[in-house]
Amino acid sequence: MPSFDVKDRSRHATFTRRTALLSVGMASVFGLLAVRLHKLQIVDGDFYLTRAEKNRISVRLLVPPRGWIFDRFGVTLAGNRRNYRVLIVPEQTPAGFEAMLDTLGGVFSLPERMRARALREAAANPPFAPIVVAENLSWDDFARLNLGLPYLQGVHPDVGETRDYPFGEELSHVLGYVAQVAPEDKTGADRPDDPLLDLPGFRIGKRGVEQALDGHIRGHAGTSQVEVNAYGRVIRELARDDGRPGNDVYLTVDRELQHFVHERLNGVSAAAVVMDVHSGDVLALVSTPGFDPNAFNTGLTTGQWNALTEDMYKPLLNKAVSGVYPPGSTFKAVTALAALELGAITPDFSVVCRGKVTLGGHDFHCWRRGGHGRVDLYRGLKQSCDSFFYEVARRLGIDGLHEGALRLGLGQPMGIELPGERSGLVPDRNWKYANFGEPWQLGETLIVGIGQGYLLMTPLQLCTLAARIASGRNVQPRIIHTREGERRPEPQALEFSQETLSTVRHALNGVVNEPDGTAFGSRIREAGMEMAGKTGTAQVRRITMAERATGVRANSELPWKLRDHSLFFAYAPVAAPRYACAVVVEHGANSLVTAAPATRDILLFAQQRDPLIQRTAYPVAAAAPASAPVRQRL
Repeated sequence: MPSFDVKDRSRHATFTRRTALLSVGMASVFGLLAVRLHKLQIVDGDFYLTRAEKNRISVRLLVPPRGWIFDRFGVTLAGNRRNYRVLIVPEQTPAGFEAMLDTLGGVFSLPERMRARALREAAANPPFAPIVVAENLSWDDFARLNLGLPYLQGVHPDVGETRDYPFGEELSHVLGYVAQVAPEDKTGADRPDDPLLDLPGFRIGKRGVEQALDGHIRGHAGTSQVEVNAYGRVIRELARDDGRPGNDVYLTVDRELQHFVHERLNGVSAAAVVMDVHSGDVLALVSTPGFDPNAFNTGLTTGQWNALTEDMYKPLLNKAVSGVYPPGSTFKAVTALAALELGAITPDFSVVCRGKVTLGGHDFHCWRRGGHGRVDLYRGLKQSCDSFFYEVARRLGIDGLHEGALRLGLGQPMGIELPGERSGLVPDRNWKYANFGEPWQLGETLIVGIGQGYLLMTPLQLCTLAARIASGRNVQPRIIHTREGERRPEPQALEFSQETLSTVRHALNGVVNEPDGTAFGSRIREAGMEMAGKTGTAQVRRITMAERATGVRANSELPWKLRDHSLFFAYAPVAAPRYACAVVVEHGANSLVTAAPATRDILLFAQQRDPLIQRTAYPVAAAAPASAPVRQRL
């Protein structure tokens, strides 16, 4: 018995110790759990609640509608229209995604490139993510799709918005277009940290006003808060903010005048600009041929893109601001202004033109082989005598020519609100040495004096030159109408005396309105609407003596790319200038459409539509359709 009690007490003591140890251990564990729960739920409760909500709620960006673009009278130039499209949720298609694509191909046309793109997107996304299969469906196709919808499981019709350009090609270089975001679009100074650029389906402005004012037109993204499960599948939408649409833009362009200019130059490679000589408002800016900006919304095929980029007439190039050409004889007006103002000649200075000028054993020919005889400044401009301006340039020197051109604002961008504007080139001795390492030659001065050689100008610069001569002020071209709160300073007077300007204006009037003027055949005959201007033929290359020996003598006998350019600038009406216009027809010196008659027709149309100009002749001819009413947002 005693041995049993001792043994029992020993076991009891061991059990008690184990129980105590277990109790302490369990208490410690529960204590730690309590401390941890306190930290998670009390101390860090808000933090983990926020993380849980973020896992449960997904905030998704919504593409805002782009602002609309209007002409100066409120006609819609670029707006938004309904985009009928089709989406498929792959996991909801019983027979599979590819089989459903085959089925849809029997409902509407589904090109192979769209099918291939849909398959790529389906492979790269989870099966519950909707895939855009087709966009910009016609109403008939969209209605047919909805009619068969009960038999098309996983197919979801959708109505969104897409950009619309109602006038297509005629405003393509003014407006540009919108397209999907490319990698290089995210690297510009105004691009970083914009979440819209990573949003599927978002489009940004490319070229023209769409690019120049993209940030202004783009708007601010909306948001959609949706509840998702652990796999990211959308359960329901909790809240929605549609964001703020982009700002509307009003241009200085007159759509009807733009249409007329485009139709007048249709069929040739050319550029034209029409300006208000007082305000600098660009009323029309045309580059032909153009392109259909709507085609970029639906996506170009490789063949379509190659056709645009390989076309020798360069439809993607805005020739009005990005094309540079030797100004030819139109530059003689600049030579005359500089020579008069800097004292190199007087208005009655004259030379005898015998058809050529010899310098250092080299002959510089006048365009009239037999010569013009005795020529003063007035007759020199009116008949565009090369020999006269060779001598004027020699007296003025390249430094004087350069200074006169700079006073007129040439050799630098005009500052129009369009991307891609080029500055042209007014060479001098420093420029030549920096680029060729050679000194300037006197013969090069003679060539620059008649608008050839290294000299280059854009059609926009040529039109601005006409506006500045007509107004006597340093007007700046603009294509964006005055914005709210913006005040434009009055243009300053040019650095030329009124006597100098009047002398050159008088001669420019003679160019067009006197029988021996070079543009007399292209004059405006309606009283009170006459124009003054200057013709120009810019030589692309010289016909060599060997070519002349084989019978090649005229531009018309050369390949198109080797023919001379046809140029003309003018302003009207002569008595009280209001409009300036410049036209450049590429390689068009012998074409059916040349610059002077095209300019005449454009300036006549502009004046006949102007209620402030007295109409004393004929009613408007070949008028464009009346302005359409302003379209409302969809």
